[in-house]
Amino acid sequence: MSKTTPATQALDRAGIAYTTGTYDYDPNAERVGLQAAEAMGVSPAEVFKTLMAELDGKPVCAIVPSDEEVNMKKLAAALGGKSAHMMKPADAERLTGYKVGGISPLGQRKAVPTALDELAQLYDEIFLNGGQRGLQIRIRPDDLVKALGCTVADLVR
Repeated sequence: MSKTTPATQALDRAGIAYTTGTYDYDPNAERVGLQAAEAMGVSPAEVFKTLMAELDGKPVCAIVPSDEEVNMKKLAAALGGKSAHMMKPADAERLTGYKVGGISPLGQRKAVPTALDELAQLYDEIFLNGGQRGLQIRIRPDDLVKALGCTVADLVR
């Protein structure tokens, strides 16, 4: 498995420190983030999932703990919209350039408004998808905010 992806390249270009870790991706897992946490032996609350959504018809990205669900009303409010819903997997793949199960908020084909759940600030470092199935990036939440220019808000139920 290559540890160089558009996500890691984006962090390298920005001069942001991170580490990578790999795990055996299970394509049959019901919830990828929970499976990643278990495989790496870390708390699911520290492994954040990347969700692609549509807000008032435009693409957005939400980054939330893998053991939580995004609240679409809170996501809409955080990014200044009225109504949000999950994007279809095929649309998310086309937009981001990543496969579902490997979507990273970093290095997407087109930058979209992004929100990070405030629970990330409880940790010195969090894990998130590194741009391919089985690859995780470990990064300080403040550095992720800097890299993405994202909004930090309460996004979960």
